[in-house]
Amino acid sequence: MGSITLINNETGDKFDFDLIDCTRGPKAVDFSKLFETTGIFSYDPGYSSTAGCKSTISFIDGKKGELLYKGVAIQELVDKYKFTDVCKFLISDSLPQNDTDSLEFDLELRHRSFLHEKLKRMFDVFPDRAHPMATLSALVSVLATLYVDHKEIVNEEGYQTMARRIIAKIPTMVAYCYRNSVGAPFIEPDVSKSYVENFLYMLRGYPHGRMKYNRDGEQEISALEVEALDKILTLHADHGQNASTTTVRNVASTGVHPYAAISSGISALWGPAHGGANEKVLRQLSEIGDVKNVDKFIEKAKDKNDPFRLMGFGHRVYKSYDPRAKTLKKIKDELDKKGIKMDTHLSEIAQKVEEVALKDDYFKERGLYPNVDFYSGIILTALKIPVELFTPIFVMGRMPGWCAQLIEHNKNPHARITRPRQVYLGK
Repeated sequence: MGSITLINNETGDKFDFDLIDCTRGPKAVDFSKLFETTGIFSYDPGYSSTAGCKSTISFIDGKKGELLYKGVAIQELVDKYKFTDVCKFLISDSLPQNDTDSLEFDLELRHRSFLHEKLKRMFDVFPDRAHPMATLSALVSVLATLYVDHKEIVNEEGYQTMARRIIAKIPTMVAYCYRNSVGAPFIEPDVSKSYVENFLYMLRGYPHGRMKYNRDGEQEISALEVEALDKILTLHADHGQNASTTTVRNVASTGVHPYAAISSGISALWGPAHGGANEKVLRQLSEIGDVKNVDKFIEKAKDKNDPFRLMGFGHRVYKSYDPRAKTLKKIKDELDKKGIKMDTHLSEIAQKVEEVALKDDYFKERGLYPNVDFYSGIILTALKIPVELFTPIFVMGRMPGWCAQLIEHNKNPHARITRPRQVYLGK
């Protein structure tokens, strides 16, 4: 382990701080005793140069465009495993060894997917057209009153039960949030259907086990749709210490019920600068309106005096092509080839925007490449997902990551309540 020396140029005092060797990525300076040792503290708005925790869950190399869960590349997980396999991997460090192992975990989630009857009655208190994210955050808080045993978890079995329970119930809650917002009757989970298929069924189905059929007499839920949504969820399962994940950890540091911490993460994810960005991308493509307008909007994005911002391009971490965006583009092309038609108009505009931007020196010099939000909205629209459900589906995908992060935080004997300092400039 090396060290780094900090010199106070006003006094000439020198202070040594240990360097921490990371498994991947750059070293970190242990500044945990900075104020105690020097009488000064660091100022880092947005925490872009500050690590608040040590973690083994996911790793991002923004320059290389790499994302790994537990050391496994995201592309490998998307290609070889189902979302429920990845859920198990994140919360328990174990990938399924065979199809039986995979099915066993999926079946457990299916049987846990039913909602408490008192929770279902809570939907009556929300107004018509309530945004699903507001409803979802509130309902997850209510879960803390129904499963009070999770407040004091003392063993691994307790952590697993807590995580598996909410991962199982969140698709049901998302589907119910939407159906309640449009006045449609709830559809109970069907344990004969897989995790992702069950969600689409609860979203689209009719009461008494009936399922929609298209004009050709085929069921509306196709294996291709299930596979595409499954991959989208996997791509969103975890992503380092982003705003919502850090919120979950910060709130958990106070010792609250785990579901209260997760509810706070849902609220953090709601913002258009975070989980709501793919909805903004879709609306912006509609605003551009035609491929012939793309050049004009690209110029607006480059004009520092113009408030227009090109959504879906650039990322706080990635300075190369977001690996999730690459996979999403591949999914979009595959769906198009296999008969799940994109919105041709929006797809053409998106393709043109990417084509023009990637050739433009302004974007290349600043490392502005398509991110995960650029194509996800177009794909979700093709899967007949209502726009207001884009961010709740992000919640579904991120739930195993939040649970894993929360478990990791709570198991850490050295974890402390989050308490940043401030640079006071008042009277």
